[in-house]
Amino acid sequence: MADQYEDASVWPVQDQIAAYLRDGILNGDFPSDEKLPSSRQLHDKFGAAAQTIKNAMSILEKEGLVYTRRGAGVYARQHRQRTMVPASYKNPPTGGGKYQWLTVNEEKGEAPRSELLTVEEIIPPAAVREAFGLPSDEKALLRRQIMHLGDQPCELVEVYVPLDLAQGTPIMERRKIKGGVGRVLLEAGFPPLRCVDRVAARWPTPGQAKALRMPTKLPVLRQFRVTYSVDDRPIEASIMAKAGHLYELEYDF
Repeated sequence: MADQYEDASVWPVQDQIAAYLRDGILNGDFPSDEKLPSSRQLHDKFGAAAQTIKNAMSILEKEGLVYTRRGAGVYARQHRQRTMVPASYKNPPTGGGKYQWLTVNEEKGEAPRSELLTVEEIIPPAAVREAFGLPSDEKALLRRQIMHLGDQPCELVEVYVPLDLAQGTPIMERRKIKGGVGRVLLEAGFPPLRCVDRVAARWPTPGQAKALRMPTKLPVLRQFRVTYSVDDRPIEASIMAKAGHLYELEYDF
């Protein structure tokens, strides 16, 4: 059989087929409304039974990447993968402007909105404690929200702020902040001078999978960002989870 993986035992064949076709759709190798390889071609490539191929197509259909024309085959759907440019959202707006993520997506003709889920003082994850230099029993302020484009949840965001910076400010209040946490910190004399991002692909936690309405067993893009201000002080740490089949990140060096 052609193009067999040397050791495919950890991946069921239906997942291999779905991954092959998904990659082609998202990369543009299978353009929108183009007929995908036939069952015979997929059988020759993967040695797959008809039901296995049908299962793979069902996975892609749940992800919104393909559609079926009765009697004609399966076709690629115009994919919804969006490119996010993290550098565009580094500096908070001034003059009462909206958070840049909302502004940028409005300019693209999207319908962006945010939903505030949680504002609470908690002991943060180890990576956040390390970034802030906190002992294991010290709390930080957490603001958790989910970002939507239209009716599609696209990003689950957890923003942590040291308590000494958050206390006495709107950051502590359970309400949306126009311009975001960054605007409040900027106005308090803590401009964002440097950001460090770490990006990884991970399986979603149950909470992330539910919040993002993940349609199948897909990874999320996990972006961990620490923002530094004057004297290189860490003022904010964010954990952002995005559906991996819908979003990509662009960095311009």
